[in-house]
Amino acid sequence: MNAANSVKNNGMSVIIAPSLLAADFTRLGEEIARVEAAGCELLHIDVMDGHFVPNIAIGPDAVKALRRVSALPFDVHLMVENPEDYIERFAAAGADYVTFHLEAARHPLRLIEQIKNAGAKAGAALNPATTWESLRYVAANLDLALLMTVNPGFGGQRFISAMLPKIAACAQWLRRENPACRLEVDGGVSEATAPAILAAGADILVAGAAVFGAADAAAALRALREMAAAPRREPADKTEAD
Repeated sequence: MNAANSVKNNGMSVIIAPSLLAADFTRLGEEIARVEAAGCELLHIDVMDGHFVPNIAIGPDAVKALRRVSALPFDVHLMVENPEDYIERFAAAGADYVTFHLEAARHPLRLIEQIKNAGAKAGAALNPATTWESLRYVAANLDLALLMTVNPGFGGQRFISAMLPKIAACAQWLRRENPACRLEVDGGVSEATAPAILAAGADILVAGAAVFGAADAAAALRALREMAAAPRREPADKTEAD
């Protein structure tokens, strides 16, 4: 990741990670090239099995093909049952981060070890209704914690503003317990919602429709990055949905 192009949040470089789920699937290579040229530092790739979430998207062969056209770090988000069956395949396909859902994990510490043994960085994700305290016994081993701010499965949903206190509490706790662990937020991120999310303490923002749904994805990404660099105020109890 290009630190020179990043801003800081709680000592961590703030990254806007475009979500490929919102891209035009008929020309993924072009879509990636556009955001890469605009300074993209991390590409978020959602994997869905139609069981854990009611949608199907992206397999390891697709990630392998995308790796041939991009050197960007790939942030692979496994929204699947039995994530242990997918880890090595996605790591071998080119995933830099592999994130599983705690709700789908029978033995999360084993999954974290499996991811790291496969050569990737390990992340754990939480659905909106799952308390952030679920991370207490795994966070010391994580490289990334992902808080969903929509119910996962589909792009373009409205940000759930009730998640802001959860983000803030998790951010404060992570800074004490594992300051090297990045806090990522995914769901409804836009220019309207991002300031409050950043003020709450997140340092990676996954933006799907706000980037790839825009008429000019590169310009939309640059605007979000510039907004992230602007001075921020403390989050309010509520924020405008996108």
